[in-house]
Amino acid sequence: MRIKVLRLLAFFFVLFAFSVNAQTKNLKTSDKEQKTVEIKGYPVAPFKDTLFLVYHNVGSFSAKERAEYISNKIKRLYNESFFEKDSIKIVPSDVSMDIVYQNDFVIMSVLDADAKAENTTIANIANRNLAKIKSAIIYQNENYSQLPKRIGYTALLVLIIGLILFLTAKIFNFIKNYVVKNRAKYFKGVHYNSIKILSPEKQLILLLRIFSVIKIITLILIVYLSLPVLFSIFPATKDYTTTLLRWILTPAKSAFMGFVGFLPSLFTIIVIIIIFKYSLKIIKFFFYEIKSENIKINGFYSDWALPTFNVIRLLMYAFMLVIIFPYLPGSDSPIFKGVSVFVGVLFSLGSSNAIANMVAGLVITYMRPFKIGDYIKIGDVSGEVIEKTALVTRIRTPKFEDITIPNATVLSSTSTNYSANTNQATNGLLIHTTVTIGYDVPWKDIHVALIDAALKTEMTEKEPAPFVLQTSLDDFYVSYQINVYTKEPTKQPRIYSSLHQNIQDSFNAAGIEIMSPHYSALRDGNTTTIPPNYLKEDYESPVFNIKNKG
Repeated sequence: MRIKVLRLLAFFFVLFAFSVNAQTKNLKTSDKEQKTVEIKGYPVAPFKDTLFLVYHNVGSFSAKERAEYISNKIKRLYNESFFEKDSIKIVPSDVSMDIVYQNDFVIMSVLDADAKAENTTIANIANRNLAKIKSAIIYQNENYSQLPKRIGYTALLVLIIGLILFLTAKIFNFIKNYVVKNRAKYFKGVHYNSIKILSPEKQLILLLRIFSVIKIITLILIVYLSLPVLFSIFPATKDYTTTLLRWILTPAKSAFMGFVGFLPSLFTIIVIIIIFKYSLKIIKFFFYEIKSENIKINGFYSDWALPTFNVIRLLMYAFMLVIIFPYLPGSDSPIFKGVSVFVGVLFSLGSSNAIANMVAGLVITYMRPFKIGDYIKIGDVSGEVIEKTALVTRIRTPKFEDITIPNATVLSSTSTNYSANTNQATNGLLIHTTVTIGYDVPWKDIHVALIDAALKTEMTEKEPAPFVLQTSLDDFYVSYQINVYTKEPTKQPRIYSSLHQNIQDSFNAAGIEIMSPHYSALRDGNTTTIPPNYLKEDYESPVFNIKNKG
């Protein structure tokens, strides 16, 4: 029995020893595999052939990522158009030895872990890797250099750009010559209703200038857009490609996105403009009907129609701008508001006289003191009204002098309208002149002579008949005023001249002297002043008589 127990214990002991031995072997095998994984190297092969291996991780970079990163750095050095082999150096630091190009471009760092993985020193690995990197780049440059090819690409690209510029300039010149040659066919001038905005010659000149600006901008854009392609050939200037494109694409993108964002407001503005446009058309039709007297409103004259419509149109445009303003891009920006306030202040300070004249012009319109074509007198200026604007009134004198009078002056001055009563339904304008004759001449003879002179005067009315007024009885003479109607107020200077001529002829024919009796009382015995052809054949000069009553 004891023997069986001892045998059983010995069996379990053997099993336990065997199990412990197996576990020990497994642990050793696992440690070896782990050690094998940790010391696996990854090749640095920028040009297909392996230069060296990287065994150790650095921070978050695995050994594989380090190898790829170093390979890319070596390729970048190879792509340098003017590579300097002596610029690659080893720069020691506190924890590593760095392989650096031109003092600022770190190719790789050699750490203590790298030296332990290869069972050597950091300096040996750094020197070895430096030599291999330098020799690999030199070998590639000597056998597979890209510089001649890049120079060739550059020359070809410059040639292509020059050819494109030449052809573009030729196309623009061809179009310009064609337009100039056929200008009579395509240029008729720019007109708006009866307003001639541009003549055909000025239209052609304007288009050619715009065409020249477009040509210059096109050529500049071709050159500018070609620069990124040129810069992309050489790795040293490749970064400028993105910068140049960004200078154009960024503003263009901002402008495009701004326009897209502005589209809803733009459609709102268009709808507002359309509503106001057709509202104005309806109002314009209504006022033109009033002007044509198809519609009559008591107390509202037909010549008020257009000025009133212009005022309403101005107010509606102002109201439309107020509605549209919030929809304009940048309307809520402080700069926009500041500029608006500044312009408003300038307008208020600099346009006080203009506003006064505009208000006066509006008041004059509704006062209706005169209209275009009337012969008027304002202050000392007499003439025909040739233009009425919101600011000034222009008068053409009988001497064909155009005088501009501000409306504020017109409103504050006394104006005389000679044409107001010269239409077909009235007798016309009364023009008059005065002669002074002594008491020795019968007044009836003077009336006959004056009326006869008036009837002979051109551009006067025979009906109603001219008439004479004795305006004063002075100490030595009587003032006789001849009045005659005319419907030609703009020809007053000629009418007065003709009337005065006829008065002289009529008085001479009637034997009446036109002079003050002061002279006639002191010249007794002298010959009369009447021309000889008007005197009777038996006329004799009176003798000088002195009677002594003593």
